[in-house]
This record gives sequence, C-alpha cells and structure tokens, in this order.
Amino acid sequence: MGDETEGRTRIVVKLDDLLHARRMTLTELAERVDITLANLSILKTGKAKAIRFSTLEAICEALQCQPGDLLGFEPD
Repeated sequence: MGDETEGRTRIVVKLDDLLHARRMTLTELAERVDITLANLSILKTGKAKAIRFSTLEAICEALQCQPGDLLGFEPD
C-alpha cells in the first residue's frame, strides 16, 4: 500500500492549464517566481516529489490563483 503509482504521485500539477489561461510562458513564470526553469519544469511534468510552501505561495501570487487551482488529486 503506497501513495505512488508506478513511481509517480497521484498529485497532478495543472500548471500548463494555468499558464495557458494567463498567456504566460514557463520562462516568464520562472523569472517572476525566482525559480530555475529546470525546477519549474520538474514541477510542471509531475516529477517533483515535494514543493515548498514559499514556492507554492510565489507561484499562486504570480498566477493569481489558489493552491487548489494548481494541484489536484487523482484517486485510484
């Protein structure tokens, strides 16, 4: 019994949808949030194992969204 399926978490990151809706590139978000493009890409592709609240807060502020707009949960 684990919280990961095939090495991936069931938490989904809906960053692509938010970026598209705000007409913002990943590069622009990386600059606004002061996070490397590589780390933001890891988050976007769902490969991140964790996210700091401070990073989550900065992303939400830059995208004018709530954490629940960015993160979702896929049940079995």
